[in-house]
Amino acid sequence: MRILHTMLRVNNLEQSINFYKNFFGMNLLRQHDYPDGKFSLAFIGYGSEASDTVIELTHNWETESYEHGAAFGHIAIEVDDAYKTCKEIKAKGGKVLREAGPMMHGSTIIAFIEDPNGYKIELIQKGTF
Repeated sequence: MRILHTMLRVNNLEQSINFYKNFFGMNLLRQHDYPDGKFSLAFIGYGSEASDTVIELTHNWETESYEHGAAFGHIAIEVDDAYKTCKEIKAKGGKVLREAGPMMHGSTIIAFIEDPNGYKIELIQKGTF
């Protein structure tokens, strides 16, 4: 068994695809529209769906916005240098919620950013956890 993907509902599919490609270097693996169901799916990630876990972006054509609720926390992405990554994200117009630094009561270097849909993404600096 393995985790295949995490699904996020998004308001603007192209904007979301571009965010994950431009800010994190992910690749668009596949995308398909389902006109009868009035939705589109896009799968993004770093490697093949056959061996890697990916993110599924779901756009329901007739839904204007979503409530995130209080249960979902965040997606975590390992980065080589959280400080540098935050600087690059801000330079590209991204929203940094928590600057890079040690986590509370620990030494792991983390940061938090927000995607165009309000989802939180934790950056975890490689080798610090």
